[in-house]
Amino acid sequence: MVDTSARLLKLLSLLQTHRDWSGAELAERLGVTSRTVRRDVERLRGLGYPVNATRGSAGYRLGAGASLPPLLLDDDEAVAVAVGLRTAAGGSVSGIEETSLRALTKLEQVLPSRLRHRVGTLHAATVRVGGVGPTVSPDTLMAIADACRRHERLRFDYAGPRDAATIRSVEPHSLVSFGRHWYLVAWDTDREDWRTFRVDRLTPRAPTGPRFAPRQPPDGDVAAYLARRLSSRTWPFQATVTLHESAEAVADRVWPGMGVVEAVDDHRCLLHVGAETPSALVWMITSVDVGFTLTSGPPELADALRAQAARCLHAVRAR
Repeated sequence: MVDTSARLLKLLSLLQTHRDWSGAELAERLGVTSRTVRRDVERLRGLGYPVNATRGSAGYRLGAGASLPPLLLDDDEAVAVAVGLRTAAGGSVSGIEETSLRALTKLEQVLPSRLRHRVGTLHAATVRVGGVGPTVSPDTLMAIADACRRHERLRFDYAGPRDAATIRSVEPHSLVSFGRHWYLVAWDTDREDWRTFRVDRLTPRAPTGPRFAPRQPPDGDVAAYLARRLSSRTWPFQATVTLHESAEAVADRVWPGMGVVEAVDDHRCLLHVGAETPSALVWMITSVDVGFTLTSGPPELADALRAQAARCLHAVRAR
């Protein structure tokens, strides 16, 4: 019985990592006859695993079933799932905290002691920093994701940060999880331009609208477009500086949401930034720690740079 159970687990593992297996291949891998493979396949089907026979040959394929049978995970996969569930329990999607904790409890109960120790060690050594951001409903996320997949227009009520609630009609392109927020990147049919929307501020209206032909993503990359919008266009003070190093050299010094780097040549690049105050712009630009030239920006930024330079010179002269 032990050999049979171990063989079933190995058979299941093979089916999960390869789309199609012939009976002869499985028999060779398991060291059994083709007849034994057929019996083991029937056992897996009895346990709820949808093992389908491929047409035209005595082959097998693991398909999708109507119910969720037990999963077979290797060590790294099990740890990754456990970490993901623990993160989801404190994440930005409302209503799944308790569900994530229940699933995590079930998983940890069946983990071998060595894996429970790894997961527990990571949890004990991890500290979550930062306040709790706005949460979104799983139903809202699924409604938007379904409209994106089906290429159907989406209508929703939207409460902007300063404007009164409006009804928007868009061609949804992508959902983006950025920091503690979820964003929808979509083509606004009324404004005839790309727009970004905070998902926690919108309420979808049913039903969805007519189908549409997908457009090319803005800037060729949805993530880059959103980063540019968040770092520049939504801030009251915006600037562009020329950094005297290549884009590759400074890429790891510009964090998401801080700004957008645009390559110029092998020795220069542009940094587009935005902030609440000119002083914040000065701190962000100088934190990159390379020589730069102010390309464009408000007059207050030039004054703030001069004031910062004077303070630095005074600090050196005072020694």
